[in-house]
Amino acid sequence: MGSDVLVLGAGIAGAAAAYFLAGSARVTVLEMEDAPGRHATGRSAALFSEYFGPPAVRQLTAASRPFLAAPPARFADAPLLWPRGVVTVALPDAEAEFDAALAAARTAPGGADELTAAELAALWPAIRPGRYARAMHKPAALDLDVAAVHQGFLRGLRAGGGRLLTRARVRALRRDGSGWVAETPSGEHAAPVLIDAAGAWADGLAVLAGAAPVGLVPHRRTAFLVDPGTDAAGWPLLNDVPETFYAKPESGALLVSPADAEPEPPGDPRARDLDVAIGVDRLQEATTLAVRRVAHAWAGLRTAAPDDLPVVGADPALPGFFWLAGLGGYGVQLSPAVGRLLAAAVLGTPPPADLPAGAAAALSPARFAPGRQPPMGAAEH
Repeated sequence: MGSDVLVLGAGIAGAAAAYFLAGSARVTVLEMEDAPGRHATGRSAALFSEYFGPPAVRQLTAASRPFLAAPPARFADAPLLWPRGVVTVALPDAEAEFDAALAAARTAPGGADELTAAELAALWPAIRPGRYARAMHKPAALDLDVAAVHQGFLRGLRAGGGRLLTRARVRALRRDGSGWVAETPSGEHAAPVLIDAAGAWADGLAVLAGAAPVGLVPHRRTAFLVDPGTDAAGWPLLNDVPETFYAKPESGALLVSPADAEPEPPGDPRARDLDVAIGVDRLQEATTLAVRRVAHAWAGLRTAAPDDLPVVGADPALPGFFWLAGLGGYGVQLSPAVGRLLAAAVLGTPPPADLPAGAAAALSPARFAPGRQPPMGAAEH
């Protein structure tokens, strides 16, 4: 079967691109692992938050909410979003940062409220009394079923006649008279359009294709599960200003992270004992919980562009080469918006009218061309 589009990578970025193109083009997705979602997608904190990230990211997240709140028929068998909320606390020396964060949170669709000490204790009973000077509640943050979103996209790809090939690591890329050719262990795959949605590997594949890298940097993020010793299922996610840890109820446990963000080459990272110990220490400083053991620990890579905005659209110098990369820690919650934006770019149609004005220019890889300044405000109107 011939293809109109080759998508490199079957994580949330590649799956979203494939889903929104499948009804209009013959799509083949090439995934290097034996199953999709082995890396960043499968290691997400699973939160939908319009409070998170720079203004352009928050607006794209808001634009993704309608799809995730009411997905198309047969996309998922159960709701993708459900209530969680976030409580953010600040030590006395971080009050100025807290004021800025509270002001920004109040501009989000769900708003935010400052909490009294009693209100904080009611929402997070294990918070350490007297430790924090300020606290806020961001009620509109939601739990997000990452696996269901990912599988919904892949199911839609197949329903639209597309195909997913695993164990298809790209060894070489070249252009011939008909477009792009990707060499893999299973043979060669060709299409006029190539989409680089390879997460931490995206810059490397771009170079393989002859494109200039955009400066994507993978950052390590560690997480682990602990037993809270009580029923914490209804507690909000707890984090702090300036983002040194978070703790989120997860399947009867607490998912904890030291919010590390150390640059690391593309690969399959493992949790380091020191990072886990730092996370445990920060949780025990913030709360009255006593961590007796860590049930499970892991690490993943969050890959970001230099300006912390996604890279979406046509490469300015390489015909038929498109980017959907640099989604950072926002990938799953942004996937409906950036997937639709990328599909419009590939098909040559106008950007969806419900996306932020100027989003296509703000996220375009052309912003990294030599001599150009990123149009940072373009998606913030």
